[in-house]
Amino acid sequence: LATRHSPLATRHSPLATRYGFSLVELSIVLVILGLLVGGVLSGQSLIRAAELRSVTSDTSRYQAAIYTFRDKYFALPGDMTNATAFWGIRAGTGSDVTCHQTIATTTGTCNGNGDGQIDYIAGDATYGERFLAWQHLARAGLIEGSYTGASGNASAELRVTGVNMPRSKLTNARFHFYYAGGPQTGHPQFFDGAYSHNTISFTSTSGYPLKPEEAWNVDIKQDDGKPATGSVFSYKNTSTWVPNCATTDVVSTATYALSNPGLICDIAIRLN
Repeated sequence: LATRHSPLATRHSPLATRYGFSLVELSIVLVILGLLVGGVLSGQSLIRAAELRSVTSDTSRYQAAIYTFRDKYFALPGDMTNATAFWGIRAGTGSDVTCHQTIATTTGTCNGNGDGQIDYIAGDATYGERFLAWQHLARAGLIEGSYTGASGNASAELRVTGVNMPRSKLTNARFHFYYAGGPQTGHPQFFDGAYSHNTISFTSTSGYPLKPEEAWNVDIKQDDGKPATGSVFSYKNTSTWVPNCATTDVVSTATYALSNPGLICDIAIRLN
């Protein structure tokens, strides 16, 4: 027994031998990782491209809804003076500030002032009709969603994406109405020129929704590709609302700042 060799004493344990990856195996792993990274980046690009396409389709859909509303009710949504006759009163008399500042998503609505603008409500320090317009369009069955139409309070707007303003498919972006006020000269934000009564504009809950190249892409598909002219526009280079999206404040020479890769742009689309 003393001289007998134990098989366990001379047997090599498989745990005692360690094997590394071969060059071929490492190459395969690197190829797989490259394909995964490329797939993720490609997927992100496809998602962003779809979001940008949605800008055109959504604004066209909203424009069509507004024109249909005007043809049917002989008024602009939000500005309509007899909306409560069709959809009931949610508070107050239907035309006063109490109505406009009362949040109600299921019943009733408020009237606008009938001045041909989607804009202010008398006695309300906020742009009451710009929120009410989305509710009127939804009540008429011309857009999807349910909106409160509430403007906030007498001293400040209450902008809530998906609540009183439609959500855009662009990340952190939403649609809203803005009354541009007709011809502009020397305006600190707008380029000189003739602006329509109303625009659909984008706002962002964080920063700005578009890169200059993306803003140009949307503009060129719908209009002339220039930030200062046409039906799709942006803002002056020195604008405090949306600075640096355009290269200059001069209408004839302004272009989108295409070399800037940042999210620094917002655009607006004229309705009429």
